[in-house]
Amino acid sequence: MKLHEVYSKRIFRDYGIPIPAGELATTDQEARQLAEKIGFPVVIKSQVLVGGRGKAGGIRVARTGEEAEKHARDILALTIKGLPVRMVLVDQAAEIKTEIYLGITNDRAARKPVIMASAAGGVDIEEVARETPEKIIKCQIDPLMGLQNYQSRDLAAGIDLPREHWRAFGKIAHGLWKAYWNSDATLAEINPLVITGGGELLAVDGKMVLDDNALFRHPDLEKLRDTDVDQETEIRARENGLSFIKLDGNIGCMVNGAGLAMTTMDIIKLFGGEPANFLDIGGGASAEKVAAALEIILSEANVKAVLFNIFGGITRCDLVARGILDALKSVKTEVPMVVRLVGTNAAEGRQLLKDADMETADTLAEAAQKAVAAAQSN
Repeated sequence: MKLHEVYSKRIFRDYGIPIPAGELATTDQEARQLAEKIGFPVVIKSQVLVGGRGKAGGIRVARTGEEAEKHARDILALTIKGLPVRMVLVDQAAEIKTEIYLGITNDRAARKPVIMASAAGGVDIEEVARETPEKIIKCQIDPLMGLQNYQSRDLAAGIDLPREHWRAFGKIAHGLWKAYWNSDATLAEINPLVITGGGELLAVDGKMVLDDNALFRHPDLEKLRDTDVDQETEIRARENGLSFIKLDGNIGCMVNGAGLAMTTMDIIKLFGGEPANFLDIGGGASAEKVAAALEIILSEANVKAVLFNIFGGITRCDLVARGILDALKSVKTEVPMVVRLVGTNAAEGRQLLKDADMETADTLAEAAQKAVAAAQSN
């Protein structure tokens, strides 16, 4: 889950990272009042979860109340990369002398977090990595030990940061690590971290991405989710407690268990098909949850066939079958479906489906072949 800049920076502030004085506004009048309270000049920044806000006119400097009101009104009327601007951040402007990049993310190959710093701040780190990778200094962090003081010093030295800023930089690096770790983040990024004209380090922009699987530990952060960036199907899946990811194929998948779901998608591709989604209904899915899942799958116009692959351990296969049939009562469709049921009450489940003239399969390979053939002919 991505967090807006304003929320990311507030988390940073909680861990001792200095940020500009700033507040959220949802109207142009509110933005003017906040600007006059903070003091000019201010920066009016659109809060949308995409890059390129500045190039799209979503970040502007205001030096008077009239400018703040006009800029906020213009920005709130924008749609940036398909996302409407619903709020703006009114930030105290900073006199920028130097821009630095500082971020922490997961290094999956090393199975550790990695902290990165670069003197080429203010631009996309991907661009720096592609064109001048030598400008990025990295240190892997032992998750049991945490960020060490020598590592923050290595980063400071690696980016040729003047020595008088090392202590402040170290405090910010440790604060960023704590924000990343305690929030169950997959990314915590300050870009840019600036040295001001007064010689202070200040995080003028911030970005955090949280691990969806850990949000149950952070209900306060879950409330900050911006649903504008989510697909309608993903929102409905989340409301029904389903793990769902939309893909580009045309064979809808409903499977219980993440590993089995991945295997099912691989088998579909093996036989020349393309999965339309990842959907895990969980180990103890009720008939109601199965029905909700099927409705979500069938709501996608690109789905030409549906493959069910259910292993009945905790989940009873007859309940899954009833869920499928219940869903078909409310969702009228001509999309062909193939069902593979194995495990608890599998015979009863298959019989229910056969009585309803639905296609079944005994093995996953058979089910995948039937689903691919059905999608190609539909």
